[in-house]
Amino acid sequence: MRGATRARWAAGTVVLAMAMTACGGGDDPSAEGRMGGHITVRLSEPQHGLVGQNTGESEGAEVLHALFTGLVAYDNRTSEPKLAVAESIESTDSRTWTIKLKDGYTFHNGEKVDAQSFVRAWNWGANQENNAEAMGFFSKIEGSDELAPGKGKSPTAKELKGLKIVDSKTFVVTLKAPFSQFKNMLGYNAFYPLPKAFEADPQKFGEAPIGNGPFQMDGKWEHNKQIKIKKYAKYPSDGRAKLDGVTFKIYDNLDTAYADLQAGKLQIVDKLPVTALPTVSQEFGERYIYKPEASIGYLGLPLEANPEAFGKPEIRKAISMAIDRDAIAKSIFNGTRKPADDFISPIVPGYRKGALGEAGIFNPVKARELFQRAGGIPGNRMELGYDADSDNKEWIEAVAAQLKANLGIEVTPKPFPKIGDMLNALKAQKFEGAFRTGWAMDYPAAEDYLRPVFSKEAIANGSNFGHYKSEEFEAALAAADRSTDPADSTKLYQKADDIVIRDLPYIPVFTYMSAAAYTKAVTHVEVDAQGRMDLANVQIT
Repeated sequence: MRGATRARWAAGTVVLAMAMTACGGGDDPSAEGRMGGHITVRLSEPQHGLVGQNTGESEGAEVLHALFTGLVAYDNRTSEPKLAVAESIESTDSRTWTIKLKDGYTFHNGEKVDAQSFVRAWNWGANQENNAEAMGFFSKIEGSDELAPGKGKSPTAKELKGLKIVDSKTFVVTLKAPFSQFKNMLGYNAFYPLPKAFEADPQKFGEAPIGNGPFQMDGKWEHNKQIKIKKYAKYPSDGRAKLDGVTFKIYDNLDTAYADLQAGKLQIVDKLPVTALPTVSQEFGERYIYKPEASIGYLGLPLEANPEAFGKPEIRKAISMAIDRDAIAKSIFNGTRKPADDFISPIVPGYRKGALGEAGIFNPVKARELFQRAGGIPGNRMELGYDADSDNKEWIEAVAAQLKANLGIEVTPKPFPKIGDMLNALKAQKFEGAFRTGWAMDYPAAEDYLRPVFSKEAIANGSNFGHYKSEEFEAALAAADRSTDPADSTKLYQKADDIVIRDLPYIPVFTYMSAAAYTKAVTHVEVDAQGRMDLANVQIT
């Protein structure tokens, strides 16, 4: 996510199922649903309180997706942005945007969703004193520098001067410079509205948020156990939930969740364990969803923490060429993850097949020659960090074995107990080995795969854990941002992509697929490109 303080990690990483030729990918067309009823679905423990401006990981976003509705929503199948709470979002110069709201949306306490609801939320998210994960998302709005002047400085304003309320249904957003992707990004949870009740106690609010979505909280978040939600009866009729309620049952083990799905204790599991791969397609048939997801798995490199080992681009390229992506996709994931060949997802405009060029082609002989010619790494050894509370062990061990065989170095996998432990070590630069990381789309744009992961601002407020810095890259991003034409800006973002491809601060290894399975008890189950369940349209059979 752009400027978040943590990567949009799939806690319990999205793991895939059987080969494409065996997958189903949708409902049984003969299945009929009915209104009402209650279901239970899988979730991992969210990282923070349930506030859109402070949620940068998939588990919290899953719950927020049911509780809130933003200005824009993304089509489940195409990811195309479409208006939701917004009646219109218009600009003639890509810098000044006028946003008009629809009637009919209220918060779950009855308060009307108005222009102030969005201005309130965005001002809070933009203020560095609140340390919100999504703070960087507001950096393009005029006045953001006053609210987030940087480390060691205090805000000199309380509101973004680029936000002006015209009337209860209209507000104007003025950006620092033209940004053609602005409308596109407004479906991300950083831009969700907040009611007046939030201001009284933001921390308390996060335990039982008052949203404006098709579901409302049913009690408080029971940590490490469950989160219950129920239908919001006053939601606009065209999007009203079909179910009466949903329980997010919290698991710390995907195998346990999958066993509960098989036993009928869960109705939907949106992330599948490696152990399910051989049989999930046969067992669930048409109730197995397998579709491209806009996520990429990387091998990250600590450029600033360990420049002696990873400071040379030739070393990084050699490591990339020594990884057999195809073998990992086939042997670890049964052919269901795809070898990555760009820093931009294949399902997002701007992706170019084979963009990585030679760096993305497995060539162990040339990799070792390049590695040795560049001087290798100190001690001829390295560590590969990964989070042990997810299913990353197998592929990290496979990469370690490949690097050992193809570069002639000692490679030791380094498990961290939880993802947060690894993130903290990386942020403090206390881990000097390569590391597992990943990125999931915040909104469908090439820009969203570049700035949040590789820009300078993403070091403090994003996913640039290696502390990559490039003025050339920053200039390329700025040029793309200024474009007022979406097609032209995509081409310019590709130029920024080319710089990252040349420098290889991270090494793309594979792209993800969404995998989910559900029982015969439910129908109309869909998962979007961000891996989120469309719970409002699920029905009991």
